[in-house]
Amino acid sequence: MKPVRASQFSLLLCLCLTACGTNPVTGQRELQFVSEASELKIGEQHYAPTRQGEGGDFALDPELTAYVNEVGQKLAAVSDRKLPYEFVVLNNSTPNAWALPGGKIAFNRGLLVELNSEAELAAVLGHEIVHAAARHGAKAQERGTLLQVGLVAAQVGLAVGNVDADVANLAIMGAGVGGQLIETRYSREQELESDHYGMVYMKRAGYDPSGAVSLQQTFVRLSEASGRNQNWLEGLFASHPPSPERVAKNQATLAELGAGGEQGTQRFAAKTATLRKMKPAYDKYDQALTAAKKKDYATARKLAGEAAQMEPREARFTQLLGDLALAQNQPRDALPAYEKAIQLDGNYYGAYLGGGIAQFKAGNKAKAEDWLKKSADLLPTAPAAYYLGTLAKERGDLPRAMQLFKVAADSQSEYGKLAAGEYQRMDLSSNPGNYIATAVQQDGSGRVYFALQNRAQVAVTNLQLTPVLLDATGRVAQQGQPRQVRITLGPGESTRIDSGLAAMTAEQAALMRVSVTAAQVAQ
Repeated sequence: MKPVRASQFSLLLCLCLTACGTNPVTGQRELQFVSEASELKIGEQHYAPTRQGEGGDFALDPELTAYVNEVGQKLAAVSDRKLPYEFVVLNNSTPNAWALPGGKIAFNRGLLVELNSEAELAAVLGHEIVHAAARHGAKAQERGTLLQVGLVAAQVGLAVGNVDADVANLAIMGAGVGGQLIETRYSREQELESDHYGMVYMKRAGYDPSGAVSLQQTFVRLSEASGRNQNWLEGLFASHPPSPERVAKNQATLAELGAGGEQGTQRFAAKTATLRKMKPAYDKYDQALTAAKKKDYATARKLAGEAAQMEPREARFTQLLGDLALAQNQPRDALPAYEKAIQLDGNYYGAYLGGGIAQFKAGNKAKAEDWLKKSADLLPTAPAAYYLGTLAKERGDLPRAMQLFKVAADSQSEYGKLAAGEYQRMDLSSNPGNYIATAVQQDGSGRVYFALQNRAQVAVTNLQLTPVLLDATGRVAQQGQPRQVRITLGPGESTRIDSGLAAMTAEQAALMRVSVTAAQVAQ
């Protein structure tokens, strides 16, 4: 390990001394690089797009969201940290709940149907409130900050001496940050801390904390059961893994706090009755999604149609019918389904995105741009940026097109790759050196060669190479005549060509460079 320079140590020490604070829940001293104002900003900025990326708000039963918010606010009122807490129910079958910094909390409908009482609901909400109140999300950000501090210090030292698309991969720019935060797996200590103080909040709010014990016991049984729905592994168990240790700790906390308080079993059953009545329709929808991912479109269409008949008010069922038609390259057949989905729920990005692509493929460019812009306003995604960039390019707005393609290229998706290719086609002629790597090589006789590698996602041809000789200080001493090389290099391909220069010594070759001063995209 390299020793830490004095300047690096001083920088880190200053940051540590100026970033100490007290955890509002535990009362312990800790480093706090993310201020409360920053926490609130993170939560506010990413709450809406993260909800979009996680299924959107569950709109068919507004009384259910009001009920969850009522229980959440009751717990928030007795928490150790006053934040602008918000609670929503998401239209997502995966059993999960999550909290963003600043007290922005979401609860999937898929978890609600697995609970048995208001006390168990309070146990989950109390747990998530502690994650926000105790700055667990902010600490995840701070771990990144500490890493960045180390990198900055090192630099200072060196300077001196479509249906089956994964939304997480499609989200771009700031839209993906919230998803990364809610997928962060909390540490064992943070989970136990949230369990403990969540039970304390339950007791303060009048709930029976034994609900937290029964909840964890149920989760442990479900996690150990063979053949359990994969949704559990992808949801709550991924970010909040249950364990016998957590059950034992909850039992110890219950012994300290004392059992007794509101269970709310009958009230919970009444408040979730409508959701439970809808569950068979959502089960059909989930089965349709599974079939669609296997490209069994006939089965998927049948199941989605049955789900839509069972619950005709649900926009996601109708949207899926549009997605299936689009996946089979039938954009005109997809449009009525998307239009109906938008009528049912105009606050979700999915139907606007799929519908915008369908409009584009059907030749309705103006409508395509309108819907794609609406989808991007709700959740910026790579497909929307790619098609909007294509539309900008078609009407001759090349700066806007390049901007959109560059944005889309940031996503880890097939659309990101397509956008990167489009951007490179437009940018390569102006900045060929950004895409074609070069090196100077010699053989045993002192003959000089230029090694070239195409790092673009498009084929390049007609390269112009300009040799440059540096002096001992690294400055340009002499620039050679540009040379046209009529070769074609596919993406990732490499070649070596004779430089045409006279033989030279190894010392001279070490000072030789070659730059690509012109290139064209191969047709």
